[in-house]
Amino acid sequence: MATEHFDVLIAGAGLSGIGVACHLSKKCPGKTFAILEARDAIGGTWDLFRYPGIRSDSDMFTLGYRFKPWTSDKGIADGGDIRQYIRDAATEHKVDEKIRYGHKVKTADWSTRDKLWTVTSEVDGETRVYTAKYLMGCTGYYDYDEGFTPDFEGRDDFTGQVIHPQFWPEDLDYKDKKVVVIGSGATAVTLIPSMSREVERITMLQRSPTYIIPVPSKDKLAIRLRKFMPESFVYSIIRSRNIMLTMAFYNYCKRFPQKAREFIFNFNKKILPKNFDMSHFTPKYNPWDERLCAVPGGDLYKAIHKGKADVVTDHIERFVEDGIQLKSGNKLEADIVITATGLKVVVLGKIAVSIDGQPFDVTDKMSYRGVMFEGIPNAGMVFGYTNSSWTLKADLIADYFCRVINHMDDKGYDAVVPVNRDPSMPKKAFIDLSSGYISRVKDQLPKQGTRGAWKLHQNYFRDWLSLRASRITAKELEYSKK
Repeated sequence: MATEHFDVLIAGAGLSGIGVACHLSKKCPGKTFAILEARDAIGGTWDLFRYPGIRSDSDMFTLGYRFKPWTSDKGIADGGDIRQYIRDAATEHKVDEKIRYGHKVKTADWSTRDKLWTVTSEVDGETRVYTAKYLMGCTGYYDYDEGFTPDFEGRDDFTGQVIHPQFWPEDLDYKDKKVVVIGSGATAVTLIPSMSREVERITMLQRSPTYIIPVPSKDKLAIRLRKFMPESFVYSIIRSRNIMLTMAFYNYCKRFPQKAREFIFNFNKKILPKNFDMSHFTPKYNPWDERLCAVPGGDLYKAIHKGKADVVTDHIERFVEDGIQLKSGNKLEADIVITATGLKVVVLGKIAVSIDGQPFDVTDKMSYRGVMFEGIPNAGMVFGYTNSSWTLKADLIADYFCRVINHMDDKGYDAVVPVNRDPSMPKKAFIDLSSGYISRVKDQLPKQGTRGAWKLHQNYFRDWLSLRASRITAKELEYSKK
């Protein structure tokens, strides 16, 4: 079996993978690399998800790459616009030529003797083998093959359609239908206003409320600044402003949770119809214990005002022939039920990692600066922010990884591995959120430490210092030659 060699292999051609490839092409121009993409298109999440109204829940001035300005008037972009933005970035940097489509990476084995990764991928039922000095996982954080849906009693009794948003059928007809959306996260608050224009009625059925806040659909300051400033200047200004505003609000919520609760509650009360039952918008947990949902242009509130959408907080007793029986005794009639019940989280796209042929359990290892893992040589993973735009962290990770590669070239090193020299350091959960999709898999995720380079910060400025101003010769990094 022929083996093809590259300096760097990137797993995934989504927002993260294309970003890493663009950084490599600029900062490590002499390196050969390939992007192994399991699907047949660029875009990752933004190509896979095609449900009505699909959009970002972060503004595009921070979800966009640092090196490529977002030029649209939209602050919150549709899925198709984001997909095109990723494609344009790939074309501009000529990294689209490096993508191997239909390559599902199955295994990655590090050879200590050869200082190389051997990567196998499945292509049309056949196995292809690659070797590389470096490996970067850009597979996102959820299972592309399977979404999360609880086992609902009586589901087979329901005569209508049950659909998970991750696998939206192109020909779904929901005009003048009764629709129930189970869930209250970003997917649900996106689907409901979009579908409400055509359905007879649509209901968001939630077990417990989520914090929801309205945001402008367009950035008026950016529009004004573009009249007399270059696009790159405008992008930099708005990007910096949005980073600071997002961080300030997050820190306010964490430091003054009760005041933040009251602020969000009062904001929603002013926008929602008079005498609306505010218990549906009053979570029991504190803001940012779970991710907040953004509603651009207040479209969810508008759908409720028009009487086409409503919210029900209750538990499901069972599915029945014509809808859902609730534990309160009420019943929701439905022609279509959409299970916006979350994602199935996985690490590294289910790639089986091994060292010298021995399986390596990454779930017991700590992340080094949010980029590499203790005990794994010449490898990194892109995992963005949970309290801000994913790409802010992804850009920093890609930049840091390029710095490591260039340092190793300068010094003639063949391998680098993060080593934890303090075995007494306590380990914490990799993601500090209590959301259901995270809680379900905490034991399947890597860990973080409690101090130093092993502690993760949901803070762009601290990470900027950690990843752009830190020494590549830090004591935790162990370099070696063949």
